[in-house]
Amino acid sequence: MPSIISTDQLRFFINRLRERLWVKPLAACLLSIAAALAAKLADGTELGLILPTIKPEPVETILSIMAASMLVIATFAVTSMVSAYASASSTATPRSFSLVIGDDRSQNALSTFIGAFIYSIVALTAMKNGYFEAAGRFTLFILTAIVFGVVIITFVRWVDSIARLGRIGTTIAKVEQATAQALRLRQKSPTLDGVPVVSQVHGWAVFASHVGYVQHIDIAALETWAEENEGRVVIAALPGTFAAPGRELAYISTCSGEITESDKQQVIQSFQIGDNRLFDDDPRFGLVVLSEIACRALSPAVNDPGTAINIIGTLVRLFVLWNAPLKAGEEHTPKYNRVEVPEISIHDMFDDAFTGIARDGAGTVEVMIRLQKALQSLALIGDAPMQEAAKLHARLALKRAQLALNLSEDLATVCNAAAFASTDVSPGNLQVLSGDGVPNHRAP
Repeated sequence: MPSIISTDQLRFFINRLRERLWVKPLAACLLSIAAALAAKLADGTELGLILPTIKPEPVETILSIMAASMLVIATFAVTSMVSAYASASSTATPRSFSLVIGDDRSQNALSTFIGAFIYSIVALTAMKNGYFEAAGRFTLFILTAIVFGVVIITFVRWVDSIARLGRIGTTIAKVEQATAQALRLRQKSPTLDGVPVVSQVHGWAVFASHVGYVQHIDIAALETWAEENEGRVVIAALPGTFAAPGRELAYISTCSGEITESDKQQVIQSFQIGDNRLFDDDPRFGLVVLSEIACRALSPAVNDPGTAINIIGTLVRLFVLWNAPLKAGEEHTPKYNRVEVPEISIHDMFDDAFTGIARDGAGTVEVMIRLQKALQSLALIGDAPMQEAAKLHARLALKRAQLALNLSEDLATVCNAAAFASTDVSPGNLQVLSGDGVPNHRAP
């Protein structure tokens, strides 16, 4: 199969680099070495006749102080970041680790400190060996002052950021942001740039070669294979699916009806399979992570229903975003007409988001009330599949509450909030129960 780097594939690759803590520091080191040596270029010009004369000793002193302090600050930065990562994993969920470690401000701060340390070491070594003349020394002095200023500004901004990194609120916000981005991408391209599944006969099944989760599908590569073989590909495993040797990844077919082992391997190679699920192309994973955070907050060891209520509000925002119509110009036309891709199921999304919260929060009346109100809000949006899913989960949550709540008054309050699940949920005909059990009609 020809090597194709599509925009989607490039985005996936860049996101993986952002999760590597060494990428930005390495780039900062290379840039700092180049900046320290670039000051020599000024010696080959007439700037030496114009610029003031700087003695080597003051510049060497500043560089020595910077070299001694930057290593300490960089070590402190790493220690603080590791502590924040551990806090995020223990207070929220380990599945949020990739988002916390990808925090841009922390990575930029660490890169700045390490880069400044390398810059000072290289520049100091060059100065002590007489590498610079008058113009080069003055240029190096200006560069050192700029680097010092950048370090101060970065440190002040980073202190404010590291105080919040790893906190439960910050982690929830990061997960929500990543999930919203994945939802918007899938909303614009519900079939991943392919076409909806229309084939009645799928063809030959292609199975995963090893165990893991489907992280990304190179639809462009599959389209290229289908064009070369005059065939079609029907995706059977969307990103987030658990893949195993007995699990179909796709079904392939050709006009000739012949499928070689090489064809199967080329299709398998288009599926990126890893040990963990990723947020990029898997919006359901973000819903799972938010639900896990809420379930941990509802555990007896934590007993923090407020966080679970906050998560429920976050989930409502995400589902409203999912149901919102596309703006003008955002309508998407499939680019690959030989690859058929199923759309994500709203019922599966509701299962990921609300089942765990309803199970673990069944005995907490305030969580059950907020959950019923959230599902009612989603039912009122007007989308038929979302209405059906919201009413189903409201009924299931009510059944769980009936088994877990011991006080009849608490159960009556939850039943009152859940009355919409068995009524017409249109805004003009919403029936709820009053405190004495008499049905009332009201506008939402």
